[in-house]
Amino acid sequence: MFTNNPFAALSSSLPASVMQVYVVLMVLAVFAGTLFDIVHKGSARYFFDNWKKSKRKGPQNVGSGEMVSLAIKTGVVDVLASGEFCSARRRIAHLLTMYGFVIYVITTAVMVFAYPTPAAPTPGIVPLLWWIGGLMVCVGGYWFWFFIRADVAAEGNSPLRIMPADLFVLSLVGSVTLGLVWAALQANGSSAAGFFFALYIVATTVLFGSVPWSKFAHMFFKPAAALEKRVSYANGSRSNLPPPSSKPEQFGRVRQSPRHY
Repeated sequence: MFTNNPFAALSSSLPASVMQVYVVLMVLAVFAGTLFDIVHKGSARYFFDNWKKSKRKGPQNVGSGEMVSLAIKTGVVDVLASGEFCSARRRIAHLLTMYGFVIYVITTAVMVFAYPTPAAPTPGIVPLLWWIGGLMVCVGGYWFWFFIRADVAAEGNSPLRIMPADLFVLSLVGSVTLGLVWAALQANGSSAAGFFFALYIVATTVLFGSVPWSKFAHMFFKPAAALEKRVSYANGSRSNLPPPSSKPEQFGRVRQSPRHY
């Protein structure tokens, strides 16, 4: 089960070109949705206006060498290591979900385009990585949903409470979970595989087609925002914020470390 290409087996009932066209359409949906999000919300304009304002108000000049250094730190710390999260639990959950999703998407594309039918045998490592990536998404996503979300962990709300902002994480874990269930059922010759494949397609379409209304596009904005923050600290403008206090936060009579979500 873990070394079989489920998309190649699917070609016996569905032409391989159908899945290839579907993947291309999902990529276009993400591209178009991100552009719509930028234009509709004015994210790019806000970012560049804020960048110019920070550069104009900053008492110190940031040279090209320092800018390259800040860009590298942003890529390594904020993007690759999710350094913006103060909570270790949330950082681990985010890293599991992020890297799992990257592995899952890449291996899906490889299986759909490079090994679309059983005539082109798929190396066992590819579907194995697909399973590993999918399970990483499930572990990170469900851990975040049931135990880390601020409205659940701090406010005591039910983990089954759904808000419009939850569209991205729900469609993500739903798509990956249904994909893994479908692959498992197909590998075992279950008659229910077709039903779960249909659900998998629906959830995946919602995930990639709802970019303008979900937090999917944030993954493209956050690196730019993280770089702008580092530059504002380097030039002294600090986004009009005061310097951090040296005193720890206190709650009542007991001094505790703050919980950041």
